Amino acid sequence: MFTKIKSYFSLIKFSHTVFAMPFAFLGFSLAILQEPDSFEWASLVFVILCMIFARNTAMSFNRFCDRDIDKKNPRTTKREIPSGKISLKNSIIFTIINAILFIICSGFFNKTTLFLSPVALFIILFYSYTKRFTFLSHFVLGISLAIAPAGAYLAITGHLDFAVIILSVCVFLWTAGFDILYSLQDEEFDKANNLFSIPARFGRVNSLVISALVHFICSAGIIYINILLQAGYLMWTGTAIFIALLIYQHLIIKKHDISRINLAFGTLNGIASVIYASLAIIEIFYTA
Repeated sequence: MFTKIKSYFSLIKFSHTVFAMPFAFLGFSLAILQEPDSFEWASLVFVILCMIFARNTAMSFNRFCDRDIDKKNPRTTKREIPSGKISLKNSIIFTIINAILFIICSGFFNKTTLFLSPVALFIILFYSYTKRFTFLSHFVLGISLAIAPAGAYLAITGHLDFAVIILSVCVFLWTAGFDILYSLQDEEFDKANNLFSIPARFGRVNSLVISALVHFICSAGIIYINILLQAGYLMWTGTAIFIALLIYQHLIIKKHDISRINLAFGTLNGIASVIYASLAIIEIFYTA
C-alpha cells in the first residue's frame, strides 16, 4: 500500500505543488485584504483542496496522454505509467475522481467559481496536447499555473482586482520562463519525434535568451505589484530574493552546460515562490 501511494505521489509530482500553491495563498490573502470580514478557515481549506485536486487532475492526465512519448524518451521511461507501476485504467480513474472533486470544491465558494471550474479544467488538461502542435506550449502551462492566484481571489470576492490580475500575469511569465529552461534537456528528442517546444524550434542559445526576456518582464511585473500595493520592506525583500533567484538560475544554465537544470527548475523556483509569497502574506496581515 505504501509503495502504491508513493507511486501516485510520484505520478503527480506532489513536491512541485510548491510552485503554484504559495501564489494561491497570496491571491487568497489579497482577497482578505480587500474584504477582511470574508475570512473563514473553511474557505482556506477549500482553496487548498481545489489546488490539490486541480494539480492531481492535470498531472495524471498529462502522464496518461504522454505515456507513449515517455516510453520512448530515455529521461522518462521510468515514470509510473511506462514502467507499469500505475495502469492506464487506474490513471484515468484517478484523473476523473480528482476532476469531480475539484468541481465540487469550487462550488463551495460561489456560482462564478462553480461555472468557471470546467473552464479551468479545460485549460490545464489542454496543455497536455499542445506540445504536439505548437512551441507555445510553455505559455499554456503558464496560464494553467496563473489560474491559482486569480482563482483563489475570485473564490473569496466573486470578482477580480487589477493587482491580482498582474500577479497572475507574473505567475504566467515565471512559469513559461522556467519551463523553457526545463525543456532544454529534451531538445533533441523533441526534434526527432516531431514534438514542439521553444528549444526544438529556436535552438538552445535563443531559448536561453527568450527565457531570460520572459523572466525580465516577470520581474518588472512583480516590482509593479509592489508599487500598486505600496509595499513595505517585507514585500520588497521577498521581491529582491525572488528576482535574485531568477537571475541565479539563468547564470547556472549555460549553452554548453545544462546539467544543473533540476536545481534551477525544482529547487530555486520552489524557494523563490515560497519566500516571495510568504513575506508578502506576512506583510499583508501585519499591515491589515
